[in-house]
Amino acid sequence: MAEHEQTADTLPDPARLAIFDSLVSSIADEMGATLRHTALSPNIKERADFSCAVFDAAGQLLAQAAHIPVHLGAMPESVRAVAHLAPWRAGDLAILNDPFLGGTHLPDVTMVSPVFAEGIAEPIGYVASRAHQADIGGMAPGSMPVAEELIQEGLVIPPLRLYRGGELVSEALELILRNVRTPDERRGDFAAQVAAQRLGERRIAALHDELGESAWTRHTAALLDHGERAARAALRELPQGRWAFEDALDDDGHTEEPVPIRVELTLEGGGAHFDFSGSAPQRAASINAVAPVTRSACYYVIRCLLPAETPTNAGLFRPISFTLPSGSVVAANPPVAVAAGNVETSQRIVDCVWGAFAQILPERMPAASSGTMNNLTAGGTDPRTGGPWAYYETSGGGLGGGPSGAGLNAAHSHMTNTLNTPAEALELAYPLRVLENSIRRGSGGAGLRRGGDGLVRRTAFLGDARVTLITERRSGQAWGVNGGGDGSPGANWLETRDSSGEASLERLPGKVVISVRAGDAVRLETPGGGGWGSAPSAE
Repeated sequence: MAEHEQTADTLPDPARLAIFDSLVSSIADEMGATLRHTALSPNIKERADFSCAVFDAAGQLLAQAAHIPVHLGAMPESVRAVAHLAPWRAGDLAILNDPFLGGTHLPDVTMVSPVFAEGIAEPIGYVASRAHQADIGGMAPGSMPVAEELIQEGLVIPPLRLYRGGELVSEALELILRNVRTPDERRGDFAAQVAAQRLGERRIAALHDELGESAWTRHTAALLDHGERAARAALRELPQGRWAFEDALDDDGHTEEPVPIRVELTLEGGGAHFDFSGSAPQRAASINAVAPVTRSACYYVIRCLLPAETPTNAGLFRPISFTLPSGSVVAANPPVAVAAGNVETSQRIVDCVWGAFAQILPERMPAASSGTMNNLTAGGTDPRTGGPWAYYETSGGGLGGGPSGAGLNAAHSHMTNTLNTPAEALELAYPLRVLENSIRRGSGGAGLRRGGDGLVRRTAFLGDARVTLITERRSGQAWGVNGGGDGSPGANWLETRDSSGEASLERLPGKVVISVRAGDAVRLETPGGGGWGSAPSAE
């Protein structure tokens, strides 16, 4: 039901609408708690690399828990992608990871299930969960290689039923598990996602039954309309006009040529339009982002500008439009690889949009943060057990300084919202040892409000392994604003010892796949954030 079709007599009062928003959001939060507490892999139960969301009967986002920002605008694509599997039955559950059919990159495996209420033949809504699986096959452990084609990155799962009428489609599950390096861990994580889905289905059905069909429909429509009104009101308060900003990825992992990303932002009449014309064409590399990832990055920045109490739902997206050139690095087409597009290009898209808003709101917007997730994936045979292992970690960097203070040190920022794996949990699960995890002092940009410092993380390998690094800001820097200085770029190193015990240090590219031996260590020096404002004179 559209906003204009509701009258004052049928609209929920503001208090009831706020309660409804809190109830729906709490269901997404409870799904997330279930997924995290029942997962098997440290990547989900320790790093919390997942998102959960609730949708209405039309597949419109009603609420997403405050999990991973890069999933914000991408998860609705998954609900639309499974629509062709209808008609649905109670107990059905779909699975997918294809980035060109509703996914983001292959390790992010999404489950979508319809919610049914008693006496209603069609779904009253949907629930979805997206979790980063530590391995989904492909040419390198962790499924985030320096690749050229999607097929090299892992198993591509199109939208298909994993459960039919509540019964597991065992052939589908076994096909997936046969194509990954750590099938037992994947089985456990998939079971955790299914548990989260089933809980969400029960909670939504119970809320619907408590309200009744008519009130449920009114509340869902009114909640989306409220999100739209809040977004339009905030956008109208901003200066109106057109601004442009350009930034670049360091390289694509195969050549040293930078990859430019350009955005032109237009604010007009309570709406925002993002035009990415002029961004680089897609490359035979993993730095390509699919369009939903680009939209998510833009939605995230808009959400940062809105009041904290604004509901995060599909209504918020209505005033926002895009020009995304097909076949570009921000709207890639198959068959190119996309793993780094989700984790690194998304960060640079945020930097571009952030930079445009920094021109509009120079006294409000902080400087650029580190601009990278510093991805490390590794795997091999565990010498302790003889079994396979696969590990994924992101590391924080410096946040940009802002008008209210210096940037945080060694923190995850923007499109990632994960934790780090505690050293104790990491060393228990994998043949790894954390040698150092310290603040990289002095790496933040100078200014009235300094940029946050990055970190130094040294990880030693207790057995032979294959390691992939997908990192950024190793040549480029996080920019400062209002006279603030740029942050220091990061660096990657391999620490080895020869047969005599003499140590050596080899600098590694930002994006690389290497083989390591027992005793070797990878050292990540992550970038600092940009500074804000000119530093006071020493006079």
